[in-house]
Amino acid sequence: MLPRHLPNSAPARPCRAGADHIPGMIPVMDRHDFDALLCDLDGVIRFFDHRELNRLEEESGLQAGDTLRTAFTPERERALLLGRLTRAEWAASITEGLTARVGGSRAGELAAAFTGAPNRVDPEVVGMLGRLRGTVPVVLVTNATVWLDEDLARLGLHDVADAVVNSSRVGVAKPDPAIYAIAAERAGVPAGRCLFVDDSAANVEAARAAGMSGLHYREVAQLRTALASRLAL
Repeated sequence: MLPRHLPNSAPARPCRAGADHIPGMIPVMDRHDFDALLCDLDGVIRFFDHRELNRLEEESGLQAGDTLRTAFTPERERALLLGRLTRAEWAASITEGLTARVGGSRAGELAAAFTGAPNRVDPEVVGMLGRLRGTVPVVLVTNATVWLDEDLARLGLHDVADAVVNSSRVGVAKPDPAIYAIAAERAGVPAGRCLFVDDSAANVEAARAAGMSGLHYREVAQLRTALASRLAL
């Protein structure tokens, strides 16, 4: 869902022979052989701009990322991703967590800058998903908030997929095995016939453990290559 970690700079894992060595590919089948695409949202389709937040953090004597780390303490993250916090409640909790360090007024500014950070979509990825929907089911699988539908509508993504598996609605979050089973069921395809795409290596590994093929997403060229055969149909 919302970005909760610094960019992952770990090297791509090697692929097994016959997978054409797509960077980040973690397959359990030939990459061309899938009947549904299960795709993450944040870090693949949607991206956040935290420049204003980072400016405020520096001005406040904080390190870049301090607000994010406060927003995603284990307790806050679990409550958020399982649908137990509204946007206002989350912002208030972040404010409370930062107040001792920067004072209440600035803590509120930081919380607002984080929870209201501008975001954009990658039009090339959206275009590929739209074309792919004509050949196989596409399902968004995201650790997200109860206001996700509003966000998707605002970004023009209300019809980007055939179904959406939102952790805050289904009551379980990646990398729990249950969410992958739910996603495959929504796609109407056995897990072994699904290609799962996520910018988190841990989430991709969990999908692989569930029997899926996995792509650890880092750049659009990877997805373009992985989907090439289906998009050419």
